[in-house]
Amino acid sequence: MTRKNRQLRLGDALSVTVPGMIRAWGTAWGAVVVGTVVWGVRPFADGLVWAWTLAAVAATLMLTGALTRVSISADQADARRLGLGPVGLQFRMPELRLAGAAALCAVFMAMIVSVVALVLLAVFGMAGLDASAIQAREWAAVGPAWKLVLLAVLTVGVLFAVAALIVRLSLFAAATVGRGHMVSLNSMALTRDVFWPLFAGLILVAVPKFLLIGLWSTGVLTGAVGWVVWAVVLNLVQGPLALAYLGAVYRQVESHTPQGGARD
Repeated sequence: MTRKNRQLRLGDALSVTVPGMIRAWGTAWGAVVVGTVVWGVRPFADGLVWAWTLAAVAATLMLTGALTRVSISADQADARRLGLGPVGLQFRMPELRLAGAAALCAVFMAMIVSVVALVLLAVFGMAGLDASAIQAREWAAVGPAWKLVLLAVLTVGVLFAVAALIVRLSLFAAATVGRGHMVSLNSMALTRDVFWPLFAGLILVAVPKFLLIGLWSTGVLTGAVGWVVWAVVLNLVQGPLALAYLGAVYRQVESHTPQGGARD
């Protein structure tokens, strides 16, 4: 029996992303507010780092759980059946499953990144580049141009491979909530046939984050004010937007209804 390839209609997924974000604001606004406030007070929580860290983890899990429930559901009633609390305030078994799945994915990615970093360090070490010229930013004296080009291509390829793994794992939250059990590395099966459209969509919905990075890199966002802006944009816009998109993708590629049987 042959495996049926999954398909992703990127235009359809993107067309419901912004409406999905708006629906999430109306349905889970309490979780959005809590996440924004908890992350926003970090610059003013000196001496309470451990307490803030626990609160931030809990708020993030609650927000992710609420937004994911909304994004993979057809309506508010479906989201309630998946355990959505009043205005998105809940902390139940799905949130604990999300924590476990996220931890497994993080450990996996940490192992991959460590191996990749060691390989890159070894390659750069064997390339025989002039370290003093690199420190002085005298690029013409660093080494032969062909070596620099080759190392640049290798670095870009490795970074893309890491990004590709992140994309392949991006549906773990939707699958964990939708299937009713912890889904981590095996979520890559959902993205096997839809990598490129999924990747393209993730780039498009990451525009708010790219804008933040641009403002931070140019020195516009600094200090406590910059942190608060990051907290507001990530919790109010970027998170709901990205999870609305991933929920739309999940509804297309998943072969089962949330916590139910096969689709009709």
